[in-house]
Amino acid sequence: MKDGYYLSVYVNPVGLQRVLNVTYRHDGNLSLWRKEAQQVTLVAHWEIERISGQKQHRTPFLDEPHLRSFLDERLAEHGLSLNDMAEVWGTPDVDTVSDYHLGDDYPQLAYHALSHLYSALLLDTDKYFNGTTLGFAVDRGPEFVIERAIKDKWFAGCVVRDGKITLFPVDSPAPLYGAAKDRFKQREGTLMALATATKAHGSCDREAVLTDFTFDDITSMTTPVTALAGIVDQVTETLVPDPAFTPAESLVSAVMKEVQAISVMIMERNVERAVANHKINAAETRLAIAGGYALNCPTNSHLMDKYGFAELSAPPCVGDDGQSVGMALAAFLKKSGKQGFSFRFPGPYLGTSDDTLEEVLRSHAPFVAGTSTYNDSTAVADLREGPVVWFNGRSEIGPRALGNRSLIADPTTFTSKELLNQHKQREWWRPVAPVVLEEQAADWFEGARSSPYMLETFTIRGERRSRIPAVAHLDYSARVQTLTSEQNPALHQLIQAFHRSTGVPMLCNTSLNDKGEPIIEKINEAVNFCLRKQIKIAYINGTRIEFTNFEAYPEREPLPRAHTKFTEVPKEAARNIRSALNPHQLPDVYLYRYLHDNLMMDNVDITTPEGARSVREAVEAQFAADPTLRARLESRMKERGEKFASIGSRYIF
Repeated sequence: MKDGYYLSVYVNPVGLQRVLNVTYRHDGNLSLWRKEAQQVTLVAHWEIERISGQKQHRTPFLDEPHLRSFLDERLAEHGLSLNDMAEVWGTPDVDTVSDYHLGDDYPQLAYHALSHLYSALLLDTDKYFNGTTLGFAVDRGPEFVIERAIKDKWFAGCVVRDGKITLFPVDSPAPLYGAAKDRFKQREGTLMALATATKAHGSCDREAVLTDFTFDDITSMTTPVTALAGIVDQVTETLVPDPAFTPAESLVSAVMKEVQAISVMIMERNVERAVANHKINAAETRLAIAGGYALNCPTNSHLMDKYGFAELSAPPCVGDDGQSVGMALAAFLKKSGKQGFSFRFPGPYLGTSDDTLEEVLRSHAPFVAGTSTYNDSTAVADLREGPVVWFNGRSEIGPRALGNRSLIADPTTFTSKELLNQHKQREWWRPVAPVVLEEQAADWFEGARSSPYMLETFTIRGERRSRIPAVAHLDYSARVQTLTSEQNPALHQLIQAFHRSTGVPMLCNTSLNDKGEPIIEKINEAVNFCLRKQIKIAYINGTRIEFTNFEAYPEREPLPRAHTKFTEVPKEAARNIRSALNPHQLPDVYLYRYLHDNLMMDNVDITTPEGARSVREAVEAQFAADPTLRARLESRMKERGEKFASIGSRYIF
């Protein structure tokens, strides 16, 4: 491989997909890499939702110029452009080579799962090439932008011994969680939190779910829906509600307790099969896990504790927001050949920085009471008064605040939890995570170990529980982020000061964003948040800002981000795209069906008269065979169009 810069891009195809509101990927992201001899460095990682304002961003770019200009804008932050890239990977519209991916290398396993897998396996190449790693890629299912064929198995596991990998299919609990998300119209994290927030409980035949349903291939799109329906029926019959919650909340909570228990059983079965088949000594083995289900902290900690793995290896962007990382690491491994490469993940602070504080404060002068430099004792006093906005340096990557775009508070009072949930428009029962000095974590949490990316759950020690009510779940567990001075010197200093003052070595830490809004990326967005929520104090890049005159602030919604090109499709641009890519004027519903049929798309060119005619005939035959199909497609097109045009607090996908 040549030395130089490499760009990995995980976005949807452009063109007709945007005009017709077709999406294959979500959580679009890109990562910039630098190769010098054998050394590879991850320079930057961008999650497009932070820029567009669309949570879990999935809206396609309008056309190739739109996509390329967006990429050039990001690269310009580092003095680069697309012309400076040795190679570009990940999305056919901008790929410069096709020899980077693993789609053809493993005919049984989905490439999407393999990319997840390598994002966790290769966080430290020294450990990959020296030692044993057991890995799992467990999410809801693949996408088909690069790899067109539907593989036999959708989820991947592996054992790596001194750099030699053995891959095999595994089951994923994520489709069961996905079925619950669809049925209850709440995101997986909310459902997980509700499960532990109440005392409601019921029962179902857990073993029957594992025996009767599949969770490893295309059938996982449908069988978990049936499985969940059975769970709901059984739990409804046996439900013991929690009087502090509504009947509906009690039922959902009890169902999710069963879903979580079954999900853990699925992962235990994965582990035990691998341990038996590959004769693994867990105490000498890393557990590497990625895919959306890797955000399930209780499962991660349960597997670590039950089997005694030596270490948990997972990036902060374990979901599809880390696909560009996994694709790139797999590409470096494949393309470096016998020469090999060396890489160590640099930590989560790989996003965008912002140095516009003076400009933003000038434009908000009527609302600024004063500014000063950071001071330990003042900062501690501010935290004892109420939640504080903490904005520092480059943003963290992944879905969880890790200390550079955070809303932080005093964990010693339950009022902090109430205020944080009010500010973020969350349910009153939602837990708040602690960020704790790593050297103190074991004194406060049972079995605590390093958890820098908030991917594990530990139980608060009995004698400590009354001291930190703001971060305790009903079962006294907490989703913990451990912190060292090397990882984040500024936040570590603040927590040390809080520890000296209060005896408590942690703070409440929740993401800096409003309901329906991605984590805040820019200073003007943070100031808007403070003024709308009447948060008196913010610390921004080491400067203390005190706000005032809140009633006069005119804004009531999050500050719009650069999303106009995603939410609006100019009529002339749409006409040009249709003219170039659909010259024989297939109706939209025919095109929509065509764009969801990989085999048809790969084998039929609709820009030719023959191709357009064959698509028309094929779709008409499908409509004749299923009289309800046209109406279902038209309804879905309308629904998707509304969702693509909705960004911010109204956005639900």
